[in-house]
Amino acid sequence: MKTQFLTDEKGKKTAVLLPIEKYNKMIEQLEDLHDVKLYDEAKRDDDGFRISFEDYVKTRESKRSNV
Repeated sequence: MKTQFLTDEKGKKTAVLLPIEKYNKMIEQLEDLHDVKLYDEAKRDDDGFRISFEDYVKTRESKRSNV
């Protein structure tokens, strides 16, 4: 793909012209990257006090059977 630029009257590049397919792929990749970043932040902020849903259910069931 040949990269095309738009320039101002002094020849300074001001914009890039992309085929729509390339633009859409870039946006999709940026969204994926954002999701990975959010996941990494959530893992980093994990304080260790969270339990899995399965463990929660087991705990609830054991408490009900003790009543």
